Amino acid sequence: MQYRGKAPTNYHEEQDIDNTLKMREILGELPRFCRQYFRAIEQTASSRTCLGYAYDLRTFFEFLKEYNPSLSRKKISEFPVSILEQIGREDIEEYLDFLSYYEKDGRIYTNGDLAKARKLSALRSLFQYYYKSEIISRDVTALVQMPKRREKPIIRLDGEEMRQLLEMAEDGTGLTGRELAFHRKTKVRDVAILTLLLGTGIRVSECVGLDIRDINFREGAVKVHRKGGYDSIVYFGEEVSDALTDYVNERKGIMAAEGHEKALFLSIQNRRITVRAVEKLVKKYASRVTSLKKITPHKLRSSYGTALYRATGDIYLVADVLGHRDVNTTRRHYAAIEEDRRKSAADAVHLKGDGEESGE
Repeated sequence: MQYRGKAPTNYHEEQDIDNTLKMREILGELPRFCRQYFRAIEQTASSRTCLGYAYDLRTFFEFLKEYNPSLSRKKISEFPVSILEQIGREDIEEYLDFLSYYEKDGRIYTNGDLAKARKLSALRSLFQYYYKSEIISRDVTALVQMPKRREKPIIRLDGEEMRQLLEMAEDGTGLTGRELAFHRKTKVRDVAILTLLLGTGIRVSECVGLDIRDINFREGAVKVHRKGGYDSIVYFGEEVSDALTDYVNERKGIMAAEGHEKALFLSIQNRRITVRAVEKLVKKYASRVTSLKKITPHKLRSSYGTALYRATGDIYLVADVLGHRDVNTTRRHYAAIEEDRRKSAADAVHLKGDGEESGE
C-alpha cells in the first residue's frame, strides 16, 4: 500500500492506518450519528477494537432495516439517533436470536454465545455513550442479559508434546514430499517462531509485528507491541536465544521485499510473515504431534502460561508476562491449575506430626 506524506515507521502503525481506512469506508454504511460515538471512543480504544465495533453495529442496523417495517424504506445512513429510544428489550433479544443463523450476500453466518456476547458489548457501548451524554433518556441494553460464556477447557501441550513439536520442526519427520521441499527453506525460521511462542507466551500478532531491532540478545529480551496498544519488554531464556540467533544469522543473508526490510520474520516471498501463515505452520507441525488436540498459536501461549504457573505458582507473574491487564483474566484461564494447587494443600499439613520430634 502506498502512503502519501509521512509513511508508517513500523508494522503496528501500518496496521492502524489500514484499520483507519477501513473504518472510514464502513462509517459510510452506518447511521451518521455513529460518527460522534466513534470519535469519542477512539481516544481510549484501539483502531482494531473500533473497527470490530463498527462491523458489529453494521450487522445490528442491517437487522433493524430488514425486520422493522417502519425502517425498510429508509437508508441506514439516514437513521436518526432518536431510533435508539424506540428500541425495546424484545428487539435486542430478537436480534441475538437472529445472530444464531442468518444469510447475507449468499453466505451463511452463525454465532455462538461468545460471538453474541461480543456483538452485544458493541451495542451496549453505543447505547451507554448516548445515554451518559444525555442524548437518549434510557439504555435498553442494560435490561438484556449477556449471553452466558461457557468456559471451555484450555487446550495446551504438555512438556513432552512441546519437545516433540520442536523436534518435528527441526527434522521434518512425517512431512509430505512437498512440505519437505518448503521445510528445507523455512526450517530455521519455523523453529525460531515456535520456540519464541512456546518460550515467551507472546501473541501471534505480537510475533509477526516484531522488527529485527526489537531483539536484544545482550539483555535476553524482546520488545513487543501489546494488544492494548503499549510496548512491553519480554525476557527469554537460552533455548529461545539460540533459536533466534540461528534465524537472525540466516536473516542477514535474505534480501527482504521493498517495505519489509525491518521485519524480523519473513515469508517465502520475503515479505513480513502474516498471522495466517504462522497459524498454518503451527497446524502443520502440531497435527503430526497430536491428533486429539487442535493446536493454534494461542494454544502455544496457553502452554507457556501453564508451564510458568506450574513452575512458579505466581498468578501475578503469569498475568504480567502474558500482558493481561486484569489478573482475573489470568485466573479464569488457569482456574483448573489453581484448583489442583488448592487440592494439594489438603495433604500439606499433618495434624499429628510427621513422625519426627518437634523439639518443643
